[in-house]
Amino acid sequence: MRTAYRCRAYPTPEQAAVLNRTFGCVRVVWNRTLAARTARWRTDRTSTSYAQTDRALTELKKQPEWAFLGEVSSVPLQQTLRHQHAAMTAFFAKRARYPRFKSRHGRQSASFTRSAFRLRDGRLSLGKTPGTLAFVWSWPDIDPAGLDPTMVTVSRDSDGRWFVTLAVDVDTPAAVELTGQAVGVDLGLTDFAVLSTGERIPHPRHMERRERRLKRYQRMMVRRQRGSANRAKARRKVARAHARVRDARRDFLHQTSTALARRFDAIAVEDLAVANMVRNRSLAKAISRTGWAEFRTLLAYKTQRAGRHLAVIDRWYPSSKTCSTCGHLLATLSLGTRHWRCPSCGTRHDRDVNAAQNIAVAAGLAETRNACGADVRHEEPPSVRSAVNQEPLPARAGIPRL
Repeated sequence: MRTAYRCRAYPTPEQAAVLNRTFGCVRVVWNRTLAARTARWRTDRTSTSYAQTDRALTELKKQPEWAFLGEVSSVPLQQTLRHQHAAMTAFFAKRARYPRFKSRHGRQSASFTRSAFRLRDGRLSLGKTPGTLAFVWSWPDIDPAGLDPTMVTVSRDSDGRWFVTLAVDVDTPAAVELTGQAVGVDLGLTDFAVLSTGERIPHPRHMERRERRLKRYQRMMVRRQRGSANRAKARRKVARAHARVRDARRDFLHQTSTALARRFDAIAVEDLAVANMVRNRSLAKAISRTGWAEFRTLLAYKTQRAGRHLAVIDRWYPSSKTCSTCGHLLATLSLGTRHWRCPSCGTRHDRDVNAAQNIAVAAGLAETRNACGADVRHEEPPSVRSAVNQEPLPARAGIPRL
C-alpha cells in the first residue's frame, strides 16, 4: 500500500527562489494546457491525450518567449500534465468536477519523481535546486534514511510555510488484535459524534475560539491598498489564522479516527451528502466547520490499514426517527426535538444515541431485529445488496415529546 509522510521544510533563500520559479512554471504549463484542451473540445469536440500535451510542451519550450521553462526541472512540468490528464479522466468518469485554473495566490506545489530527486542518509536533493533541502522529520520510530520514496512533493502554503511530502510504497501491515467490539457512529452538530455505546465526542469548536481574531485580520487586510507590501503582510496574517484553525481541526479528526479504528473491529457511519446539506443557509456555516467529509476519508483508510471493517449506511435511512427497541417509525421529527418517547413500546430515546444504535443495527453490527446488513455500502468488496422485505412498523403522525 502507499502512504505519505508530510513534514515541514526550511529552504534557503536560494532554494526558495528556485522552487518559487518552479511553482510559476508548473502553473503556466497547467493553465495553458487546460485552456488549449478546453478550446479544442469546444470547437472540435475532440479530447486531448497526455502524449499530445507532452509534445505541445516540448514545442512550447523551443519558443524564445517561453525559454524560461527550461531553467527549472522538467519533471514537475511533466507531472502536472499527468495530474491534469488524471483530473480530466475523473471528470469524464463523473468522479470529480472539471479542473480549474491555478492561481498564484494560495497553495503552490511541484512533484518530483525518482529521476529528479535523491534521498540519501536522510538528506533530500531536488533537480536543479542548489544544495540539500532541510526538513524536520516527525516520526521518531521511522528512519528516513531507510525510505525509498516514489515521489516527492514540495509545497508552499498561502501563509508562507513550506512542506515536503514523501510518497512511499510500504508493505500492508499485519492486522491488529481483534477487540470484539462494534459501534455505530452518528455525526451531528450538537456533538461531533455520538456512539451507539452512549459515549459523546464533543465539538472542539476551533473556529469559534479564533473567529474574533480572524475577523480583525480580515478588516486590516481590506483596508490596505491593493498590490502593496502591507496588504501582502496582512494577507499572510489571515492565511496563518486560517491555517491554525485548519491544523487544529485536522489534528482533532486524526485523533478521533485513530481512537475509533484502534478500539472497534467494525464501525458503521452514515453516508452524509455534505454538499447538499450546506445548501441549508441556517446550518451551512456550522456544517462546513465540522469536517465530516475529511473524517470519513481518514476513517476509511485507517480502518483498512488496521484490518478493521467500515460500513456506510444509506443516507436516506431514517436512523433518528426509528425506535431502536421496537422499530416503530415516526412520521416526522424536527431538528429541535432532542428526546422523544416511542408511542409503541414507551421507550424514552435520546435522539443521537438512538440514531447511532440504529446505524449499528442497519450495518449488521448488532443482533437485533434488522441486523441483516441492508442498505449498507461496505468499503471493501463484496457489497451487500439492499433488502426488500425489511420494513419498520407503520409511521404515525405527530412527534411524541417529553
